[in-house]
Amino acid sequence: MFCHPVKIKKFPIFCTSLTALAIFFIGPANNDSSQIMYYTTVKQNWSGAIKYGLFKKQLICGFVLLAALFVIFPYFFQYIQKREGYVLGDFVLERIKAHDVSIPLFITMWCTALLITTRAIFKPYVLLLFLWAFIFLSAFRITCIWLVALNPPPGLIPVSDPITNLVYGKSFVTKDLFFSGHTAAMFLIFLCLEKKWDKIAALAATVVVGILVLIQHIHYTIDVVAAPIFAFLSYYIARKITGRINADLQ
Repeated sequence: MFCHPVKIKKFPIFCTSLTALAIFFIGPANNDSSQIMYYTTVKQNWSGAIKYGLFKKQLICGFVLLAALFVIFPYFFQYIQKREGYVLGDFVLERIKAHDVSIPLFITMWCTALLITTRAIFKPYVLLLFLWAFIFLSAFRITCIWLVALNPPPGLIPVSDPITNLVYGKSFVTKDLFFSGHTAAMFLIFLCLEKKWDKIAALAATVVVGILVLIQHIHYTIDVVAAPIFAFLSYYIARKITGRINADLQ
């Protein structure tokens, strides 16, 4: 039986607005005394972390590897864009009419990135954990995209994201499909955050982003479903590597 595509217009913007507001309101307090205490604590936390040799070594190594990844990314993505792959049948995408939701996608992703940035500034270990987890996540993604050659879903609408697009190189990339980097990054942030309401906001952002990339037809459903699995594996490995540092800095 034929099913008409589901038209979704206001839902993405509504979800994005809720997520952005949640992230905004759980940020640091705005009164002067709280800000002074916040900056004093930040200074103390980083002073203690930098004096710890193992933390410093892992942080430097992590940033060196991250820099190497950003050098590799454009060449890799331009290579996979030139090869041919398979088009998958997708029950979900066949029932969703494609819409350009670049703006709510951009807002949700970068508000969540701003959230973990503020928490990483306050607690050095959060930065270290996310850094290494992101490195492993990127390694998993490069491997999966290399092994699973896919062509983009029918009806794909290119995403307008001037920040993320910097890593892709000269031309727009549509074949970085399995698995969804957008969804995986949001779930990784959820795992690395520590406060209850931070985690709730990041988990909400993960769900919203997963829905938005499907609405825009830039990923297959399997790409989105698989993303949290690889994010968790990356987090688990990074936690094993850096766990001792977290215990020592407490």
